[in-house]
Amino acid sequence: MEIKYCINNNDKNKYQNINSLLKNELHISNRLLTKLIEQNCIYINNYICNTRNSIEENNILTINFDYIEDNTNVVPTKMNLEIIYEDDWLLIVNKPSGIAIHPSVLHYADSLSNGVKYYFDSIGLYKKIRPVNRLDFNTSGLVIFAKCAYIQEMFIKQMNQNLFKKEYLCIIEGSLDKKIGIINLPIARKSNSIIERCVLPSGQPSKTIYEVIKEFQISNKNNINIFSLVKCKLETGRTHQIRVHFSHINHPLLGDTLYGKPSCLIDRQALHSYLISFIHPITKKEQCFTCPLPNDIKNIIKRVNL
Repeated sequence: MEIKYCINNNDKNKYQNINSLLKNELHISNRLLTKLIEQNCIYINNYICNTRNSIEENNILTINFDYIEDNTNVVPTKMNLEIIYEDDWLLIVNKPSGIAIHPSVLHYADSLSNGVKYYFDSIGLYKKIRPVNRLDFNTSGLVIFAKCAYIQEMFIKQMNQNLFKKEYLCIIEGSLDKKIGIINLPIARKSNSIIERCVLPSGQPSKTIYEVIKEFQISNKNNINIFSLVKCKLETGRTHQIRVHFSHINHPLLGDTLYGKPSCLIDRQALHSYLISFIHPITKKEQCFTCPLPNDIKNIIKRVNL
């Protein structure tokens, strides 16, 4: 797991030393740079270098990220991970609903990170567990794990620049007047609640772009209920953003017991992260990955009365 960079004449004119090139050309943070220097992971022409040295054209700069990290804070637990994509730098899995991403007091050994830790151990990768994006306990879909600190930093940078894209599919209650639109409402933590969020003028800017894919009816005990399958793109990534926005406009997600009401059709909020796209931090190529709707949401759509 290493990056090789051939220093060119432009670099020589632009950067005072290797430190400057690493920070400004390869975008390595001060914290990570310190770690790399301590671990003797930076080379010029295959020799450990002093990063305060000036740079020379045609020299080959190598940064090795294979150093071992202490990851004993996460218990390894064998799981059947659905791996969507993997390379030397990142892992993408399809998270089922009903599983947390991070270990906690309630999920000390059964979070997705526990499963990834077991998998990393099995392939001899001794790195900290670094989920890049986060999903709620009962939200399913794509989650990326960075295999080293550099990849995590590059993804955070892309998120800040709005280059990391996430799209969701959800089922909401009712029919929207505007079939394509933007919900642009600030979100804040609800007073006296650790978990719940709400729309407040003092909240953080939050923008959800949506498009209704289809509307359908389901009969239940002589009642006809209308639902909409909606695609959402997030311009921001606030906690519970999609759930809060649709609840605020009186179209809560089906089965959302926190911002709506329970449903006999599904035992969780009908929300699935089906697409992510980004620029690969190493290859610099645009990447896009998708995963299909899980069975519990598919089964709702199958019940449609046409």
